[in-house]
Order: sequence, then structure tokens, then C-alpha cells
Amino acid sequence: MYEKRIESMGYHLPPMPAPAARYLPAARTGNLIFISGQTPKVGDKLVYAGKLGQDLSAAEGYEASKICILRVLSALKAEVGDLDQVIRIVKLTGYVNSAPDFTKQSKVIDGASELLEVVFGEQGRHARVAVGTNALPGNAAVEIELIVEVRGE
Repeated sequence: MYEKRIESMGYHLPPMPAPAARYLPAARTGNLIFISGQTPKVGDKLVYAGKLGQDLSAAEGYEASKICILRVLSALKAEVGDLDQVIRIVKLTGYVNSAPDFTKQSKVIDGASELLEVVFGEQGRHARVAVGTNALPGNAAVEIELIVEVRGE
């Protein structure tokens, strides 16, 4: 159901991202899945690089956050087998590579939050933090991690 909703919106889940360093893409404890941060890559290509408010606009960051969340959902699917196992999205943490005077981190991360709410409905509403940072791996514009509650094993 959820994957069909993603496809009906014109998006698709990419192949599960391979870790870029020494970490797991997702880790499960009980019914919680902790999904490692994902950057806005399509395949191996970083699509949005640079600082928001300097190299990129908030609107470009908004689009970057959608790419990030689709990669996060790919890692989630790989861990649980099917997105229909999702009970609810618990918490999203978004990091925004920000110029010193950039203050629209929340607007940037709204791209991911809004996509989750459209895909999962009420279960997609979540707690959240949007953090401005001076750098991200590979000069990525955005990085997003997620905590999700799923049905029991």
C-alpha cells in the first residue's frame, strides 16, 4: 500500500544505499528501527551539494530532503521487507549544511516531513528536529535519519 502511494506520486524507492563508512544502514531493537543518515544521492551521485543560503536555495534544500527520505525508506524496506510493516514514523532528524546566516532549516526539512505525511497519513506525523551545521559528509546539502516503529518480528 505505502509503496504504491509513493509510486502514484511519481517517486520510486531507490536500491538500498550501501554504507559510505563503518555503520549499518538500519538497526533494529524491539519494534523500533533506527535508520542511519542518508544524503541526497541518486545512485552514487550526490545531486545537491553545498551550503544552503550560499550555494543552494531553501527550495533546492526542500527537494534534497525528499531524495534523502526516499533513501531512508529504502533502508527501512531492506530491514523489514515491506513498508506496510510501519506502525508509525516516530522521529526525524534533519541536518542542513548551512551558511552562517541561513535560518530556514525547518523549511528545508519540511520536504521530507511532508512526503512522509502524504505516504503514511496520520502514522507519518512525527517528532522532529532540523539542525543547521557547518558541514556534512561529501559537502551534502542535507542528511536525514529516522526512527520508525514497526510490527513485531
